[in-house]
Amino acid sequence: MGVDPFFEVSHELMCDVHLVRTSSDEFFARRHPFAHLPGQMVDLAFIDGMHLAEFALRDFINTERHCHPATVVVIDDVLPRSADEASRGRIGTAASGGAWAGDVYKIIDVLRRHRPDLIVLEVDTAPTGSLVVLMADREDRRLATAYDEVVADLVSPDPQGVPPWVLARTRAISPEALLDSPLLAAVRKARHRDPARARSELRAAWERSDLGAKDLTP
Repeated sequence: MGVDPFFEVSHELMCDVHLVRTSSDEFFARRHPFAHLPGQMVDLAFIDGMHLAEFALRDFINTERHCHPATVVVIDDVLPRSADEASRGRIGTAASGGAWAGDVYKIIDVLRRHRPDLIVLEVDTAPTGSLVVLMADREDRRLATAYDEVVADLVSPDPQGVPPWVLARTRAISPEALLDSPLLAAVRKARHRDPARARSELRAAWERSDLGAKDLTP
């Protein structure tokens, strides 16, 4: 499934696909937004939209309502390499056609602070980094409850004060390390477990892994 108000199809799609020409907010306002999927549940979600923290966070909140514990949520553009790339508006190199990540990086600490139950992995992908989130809980409402207060702290005028750990990617793991990790094998097995057992097995696999520090809660 793809959701984008301005998508263009330039090649024939040789698969079962459902494209929705609308904004994500309008999409999630539907009664059954994922009716196209078996069980109306998402196995893999890729969030890449407005390049602004408040929109990315809202997309995650809305997506999580349709996830199971073994769902993999990938959020793009979380590791800008410069203040220009991290700006809320396109400035400098971003304005002249260079990469632009926006201030999506801010949701990394938001997820860790408000949802310590999640597994949150920064991944050193080119050019502007990715975030992989595991252990979704469709019943959890902490982020939704705190959203207005959180966004009031997130939104600030340019230039953004980007933390050094974001620019240097000191907490990020390589894509190869993630793909080779037993954690992803545990994710595949967990899809066939009941939610409680899936969370237990994923947490155990994460604790056994060598995918960076286990306690990065701000």
